[in-house]
Amino acid sequence: MLDIQVQDAPGPPTPAVGAPRGGRRAERRAATKGEILEAAWAAVRSDGLAALSMRELAAAVGMRAPSLYQYFDSKLAIYDAMFGQGAQQALEALRTAIEGEDGVEALRESGRAMLRFATDDPVRNQLLFQRTIPGFEPSAASYAPAVEMLRTVEVLLGRAGIADDDAMDLWTALISGVTNQQLANDPGGVRWIRLWDRAVDMFLAEVHRAPRPMQQES
Repeated sequence: MLDIQVQDAPGPPTPAVGAPRGGRRAERRAATKGEILEAAWAAVRSDGLAALSMRELAAAVGMRAPSLYQYFDSKLAIYDAMFGQGAQQALEALRTAIEGEDGVEALRESGRAMLRFATDDPVRNQLLFQRTIPGFEPSAASYAPAVEMLRTVEVLLGRAGIADDDAMDLWTALISGVTNQQLANDPGGVRWIRLWDRAVDMFLAEVHRAPRPMQQES
């Protein structure tokens, strides 16, 4: 998995004999990119995803706009790096939630973790799970944690004894539906989050029942 989360910049390493200058340059470049992304997150959480401005972002990190393009060649490249960070954070939240759990409870807790993850940061939720930026598609590298999340959930569904071919679509729709209701109607509250266990019980009752013919949409 590609881990591109922004971390606190480490202190200067003890120089090794014959250490290449390129290594230090790469560290400085990575640190600067981290600062740019931190400023980008702060900006979109304040003003919204669509309001991200390269000029204002450059000013926030103490550089001119043309210098910003030395680190990210477009605004979409910044969104892509942010997507990668958010997807990695989501994957780690899921993995933490299912530690020590098994079967149905692992599945239940994975969904609860995603529900909390999405509602805790509405802007990050928009970037990861809604198509709100015209022309933006995450790169394969940035999308890789999301692919790993889907694979993990597929395993959890199997371990919970669920063989319904539509289970994954139903599961993701359940999480999205509860998330959207919570964010739209009770932001910062728990009105729909508190219903999660009942929603999962409904899901389990459905996927374990005898299959019925699918209705054809006209």
